Amino acid sequence: MEIQKKKDTDMTEGVIWKQLLWFALPLMVGNVFQQFYNTVDSIVVGNFVGKEALAAVGSVGSIINSVIGFFGGLATGASVVIAQSYGAKNDGKVSIAVHTTFCMTLVLCVVFTIVGISATPFLLRFMSMPDDVIGEATKYLMIYFSGVSGLMIYNMGSGVLRAVGDSKRPLYFLVFSACVNTVLDLVFVVKFHWGIAGVAWATVIAQGLSAVLILVVLFRENGAYRLVLSKMKTDRGALQEIVRIGFPSAVQQTVTAFSNVFVQSYINSFGSNAMAGWSAYGKIDQFMMLPMQSVALAATTFVGQNHGARREDRVKKGTRTALGLSMVISIAVMIPILSFAPVMVKLFNSHSEVVRYGSLFLRLLSPFYVLCCVNQILASTLRGLGDSKAPMIIMLGSFVVFRQIYLMIVSHLTSSVIPVAMGYPMGWLVCSLCIAIYYRKKIGKLMNT
Repeated sequence: MEIQKKKDTDMTEGVIWKQLLWFALPLMVGNVFQQFYNTVDSIVVGNFVGKEALAAVGSVGSIINSVIGFFGGLATGASVVIAQSYGAKNDGKVSIAVHTTFCMTLVLCVVFTIVGISATPFLLRFMSMPDDVIGEATKYLMIYFSGVSGLMIYNMGSGVLRAVGDSKRPLYFLVFSACVNTVLDLVFVVKFHWGIAGVAWATVIAQGLSAVLILVVLFRENGAYRLVLSKMKTDRGALQEIVRIGFPSAVQQTVTAFSNVFVQSYINSFGSNAMAGWSAYGKIDQFMMLPMQSVALAATTFVGQNHGARREDRVKKGTRTALGLSMVISIAVMIPILSFAPVMVKLFNSHSEVVRYGSLFLRLLSPFYVLCCVNQILASTLRGLGDSKAPMIIMLGSFVVFRQIYLMIVSHLTSSVIPVAMGYPMGWLVCSLCIAIYYRKKIGKLMNT
């Protein structure tokens, strides 16, 4: 039976750059709206609550990203398995992988909720959170983890749809939920005066709605990836394949994100102004990363489908095209960031010292984003081929081991915040060099088989 449906995209045929671009654009817009969750939270609390609340929301970002990173890695594994089966036109394997994926997701929802709530006090103490920030940060995280299941279900469901080439419907749901989040932020904080708890509850409610929408689509779908309650069981072989590909990526993304907790602890030593400036930079940084991340997600699906269809020639061409697209778009985004850095920071907080720190971080680090294009695209290509261990090892070595050694050294050599901030691009450089060398060897062997 033909499994391709109207809303699906078969990437094994057609013009490569068009397929990557048109698949990546909805992802990019969708990721923009997903970032609105925490960004709008930061803007609202920074302007209506205070800089301490802004510092609290921003400083817990690394903890939240650790959770999202782990689950995102597992979602990548599921997406690759589904994409390869889809490319091979294997309906049965697609269905088995989808139902196994959601059984795993439901179990992890329970685990992450319990662990997240339980570990919050320890994590904040570990980060050396200042006394004027820790209370608000604790409140925000406790509420966030109580509703983290909505985020997890949406991310996994959208990963299933992306695996079969549908990046539009996840976008529509994100737009809707981001709008809901914005409205609820203003209502809960400005009208009801709930403070940081208000933005946390707004996020939880909005993410829950996006999860409901994605489930409705999957239960009503007519394709092989439709969810059917009677088929909701775990297939051992499919689970092992998902974990084999996804777990290394999950570990890499989690540890990398958690390593930013160490970076945050160094920034915390410079006081709440630097923390708030770093928080504002972090929100803008997330938007700057979106073009390359979106193209990278498109590359994973593209490579997975073509590798499944044994179209290795398109794998190599697609990787080169994705790399070029990500660099061009990232440079285009970087120019206005450099030009209007103070204006953008003032969206979050207008305190002069906060603006000074935030503008410094933006202008210092932005030019190095072309390095990220290299490691993100090549890592995504390798994952699409089913090789997630090598990217994990390289990224952990670069973003965790090397970066922490670097930070430990520079923190003893200088009292300036600039060398601390430079820990990011130094890690990007090492990672890009190592992963480029590995990719050349991997793709050479692939083309010769």
